[in-house]
Amino acid sequence: MEYTVHALGKLAGVSTRTLRYYDEIGILKPARINSSGYRIYGQNEVDRLQQILFYRELDVPLDTIKKMMASPSFDVKEALKEHHEKLLAKKEQLHQLIANVEKTMETIEGRRTMSDKEKFAGFKKKMIEDNETKYGKEIREKYGEEIIEQSNAKLMNMSENDYRSMVEVEKTLFSTLQEALKEGNPAGHAGQKAADLHKQWLSFTWPEYTMEAHAGLAEMYVADNRFTSYYDKVQVGATAFLRDAILIYTGMTSES
Repeated sequence: MEYTVHALGKLAGVSTRTLRYYDEIGILKPARINSSGYRIYGQNEVDRLQQILFYRELDVPLDTIKKMMASPSFDVKEALKEHHEKLLAKKEQLHQLIANVEKTMETIEGRRTMSDKEKFAGFKKKMIEDNETKYGKEIREKYGEEIIEQSNAKLMNMSENDYRSMVEVEKTLFSTLQEALKEGNPAGHAGQKAADLHKQWLSFTWPEYTMEAHAGLAEMYVADNRFTSYYDKVQVGATAFLRDAILIYTGMTSES
């Protein structure tokens, strides 16, 4: 069975513009171009598009998907197994959030009381699941299963006040990072304040803080586009600036 770009788009529920873009960046090329100049897709391309859409559903960036699927070690069967596991985790996460909303509604209607721990359980569960989906493999390889499980447990047991404090510290971190970028010196007052706020933010969930681990995480931020995009939303280059500030803060550079 072969499909034109319009037929494949209709089959997969994506726009023809998306398929043309996938062709342009080389993640999904058509099997051939016919005599009329139309893109023609075969079964291999249909299967590849399915894989791409699975990963996109899990918010994996296109450049990461492209690298994964271009790797000689890419295994379709293993990829499907991984998709299945992550989708089940996402399903569980949604059940947790639905249960949390239902309990909240019952509380508002006076049919039950809800503890602070219950109120935030669904949101904290979602935070953990999102982190696992985006960064789980990398951080587990770097820090080990035990450390990550302890960190997740610490987050799940966090009180309402601590949770709010963590959110506020992160908010202050971003505003301070903006100030530091204007100052232009990672060793300056604002730069070092940002590094200290980052330490405070990590300490809400890390079972134990070490300067070596902090510096290592900062290096990972710069090396991985998924981490970089989180801090570069402040300004392009913000992640590298924060990394430099953290290396100075932790004494892992001669500039300290």
